[in-house]
Parts: sequence; C-alpha cells; structure tokens
Amino acid sequence: MEESSSYKDYVAGVFAGVATVLIGHPFDTVKVKLQKHNTEAHGIKYRNGLHCAGRILRTEGIRGLYRGATSSFVGVSFESSLIFGIYSQTKQKFQGDSHSSVPQPQVIIPSAAFGGAIISFVLCPSELVKCRMQVQGTDSMVPLSSRYSSPLDCALKTVKSEGVKGIFRGGFTTLLRESLGNAVFFSVYEYTRYHIHSQLKSTSSDHRNLIDVGVGVMTGGLGGIACWCAVLPLDVAKTIIQTSPDKSFTRNPFQILGSIYKRNGVRGCYAGLGPTIVRAFPANAAAIVAWELAMKVLGVKHD
Repeated sequence: MEESSSYKDYVAGVFAGVATVLIGHPFDTVKVKLQKHNTEAHGIKYRNGLHCAGRILRTEGIRGLYRGATSSFVGVSFESSLIFGIYSQTKQKFQGDSHSSVPQPQVIIPSAAFGGAIISFVLCPSELVKCRMQVQGTDSMVPLSSRYSSPLDCALKTVKSEGVKGIFRGGFTTLLRESLGNAVFFSVYEYTRYHIHSQLKSTSSDHRNLIDVGVGVMTGGLGGIACWCAVLPLDVAKTIIQTSPDKSFTRNPFQILGSIYKRNGVRGCYAGLGPTIVRAFPANAAAIVAWELAMKVLGVKHD
C-alpha cells in the first residue's frame, strides 16, 4: 500500500464498525444479559439466548435489543477505524520491502495484538456505558432510582460517582481481550483468505466482485468465531467488573473466573456463548465485507 493511502485504511475501518453494530448489537445485548444474570447467585436465570431475546422483545420490543447502541456506534466505529488502520499500517512496516502473499505469523500476530492493545483504551469506556445500559432493561435487579436515562447520563454519573478512573473500570481485562482476540481474528482471516484465493485462482474474473464478497463473508465469519471462542471468558469477567455496583469489587479477571468456575463450572465461564457465536459470524463477516469494499472504492490495494 502506498503512503498516501494511510488515512484511507482508517476511513475504511469506520464502515466496518457501522456494519458490525447494525448486524451484531441485538446479539450483543442478549450476550451481556446472559453474562450478567446467569453468573450471579441471585435473580432470574435465562434458559438460553432465545429465552432471553424473547423476554426482551415481549417487554421492550426491538428497541430493547438495541439498548446502548448509541455508544456502540460511536465506540465501535472509532475502534474499527483504529484497529483496521493500525493493523494495516503496522503490518506494512513489519513487512518492509517484502511483498510475499503468503501470510507471515511474525507479522500478523504482533500487528494485530498491538492494534488490539491501542483500541482497548477507546473500547473500555464505550463498553462500560453500553453494558450498564444493557443490563438495566428487562429482568434487571438495578433499582429504578439508580437507572440511567441515556448513555450520556450513564457516563456522567459514572464519572461523578467514581471519578475518571471509574469510566476505565475493566481496562486491563479489555486490553487482554483485545490483544489476544485480534491476534486470533486476523491470523484466521489472513490464512483462510490466502487458502481460499489459492483455490480460486483459475476462477473466471466475470464474477470476481461476487466471489470477493463471498470470500469476505467466510473469512470474516470464521475469524470472528475463532476470536470469540478464544476470549469469551475474559469478556464474561469484563462484563461483571464493569456492571458491578460495588466500587471496591475486584478488577482481577482471573479471580472472577475462578469464582465463576467454582459456582457454575466451565459453562459459567462461557456464559453467552450461544448468542456470541451466532453474532460472531454475521457481524464479523459484515465488517470484513464492508472494509474490503471500502478499500476497493477508495483505491487501496489489499495484499
């Protein structure tokens, strides 16, 4: 990629973020509520993702599934812009003058992990607001007097009661999740993309655009599933850290996962797995397709 295309990598990432939220946010709402309710000792327990989604739709309608989406659109669009931009630029610098089409793990993994670490500082406050908005809807044990009227109200009240440090609660866990998750995502994406394109070299170029979309769907979807299978326990811990009303609650994700394991076993550490996997494929497929199409429109060569 040429130096002049640097900003275009970030612009293309914005489109990926918008696509991710449009497709994935309802599934994310169900995942967060499962993580919150099904790991606590008290309160309602959902049988599965469909049970949870059904209760939300009956009591709040479609709007309930998009609770907290405002902060997600802002946070995820900015986050996607950064992760795709940083990954592309860092990967280019690691590759140097080498233009091998074969995926190089020594380039992909550090580039993706570095991008993940950077975006965690953006994602942490955005996801804290999103999670707190999501858990106060249907079946919430949050008192009415303590509920937030909007994402902005949530952010302001959090800063007022916990200080600026409070809005970054769960930051370490977010950093771990994003570094590991993006390393897995981009590794699977790059290797799957390479092998599929290797098999399709002889395919007629008459349907090249349609084929590229299909490859984007497969590579993005599989990358998303692999990513979330790897980091879901960290995500469960992050949700609990960020939504706990106790300001002195532990911020150690491994201590939290240890407690969940003792109480609910491995299943508790993977609370929300169903809607997460169901969401992972279409949301990440949409992100990759949107990113690659935007890159093509912007005239950026994708190695």
